[in-house]
Amino acid sequence: MRQRPPRSNDHDMYNNLESGRGGRGRGGGRNNNNGMSSHEANASIMETQNNDRISELSDQVARLKGLTLDIGNEVQEQNNLLDGMGDSFGNVGDMLTGSLQRMGIMLERGGAKHMCYLVAFVVFVMVFLYWLVR
Repeated sequence: MRQRPPRSNDHDMYNNLESGRGGRGRGGGRNNNNGMSSHEANASIMETQNNDRISELSDQVARLKGLTLDIGNEVQEQNNLLDGMGDSFGNVGDMLTGSLQRMGIMLERGGAKHMCYLVAFVVFVMVFLYWLVR
């Protein structure tokens, strides 16, 4: 599309069209001021408006493209963070499994001394959790 430079009399042509002075009834369908028919003036105005809207749309598309790229980068970072957290929780699960196995071995061996340690440990954990929540 070609874009015409704005003219000072474009506004006057549009007003002439609305008021009926730029019609085909006079001068063989030509406007006496600049030799442009009402159809050509209307087409020129519409072309200018279309070019302005195309420019606005291209700006909006560029902003949306930037936004989608930022969202994609954020999603990738979040996925990496979640993968790291999954690995960490897997390691904690392995540690807890090992601790439970050692406690099972300790209970199988028997003895009041080990049972007292176990009860003291459970009480300590409960007090610590109560202190954290409070």
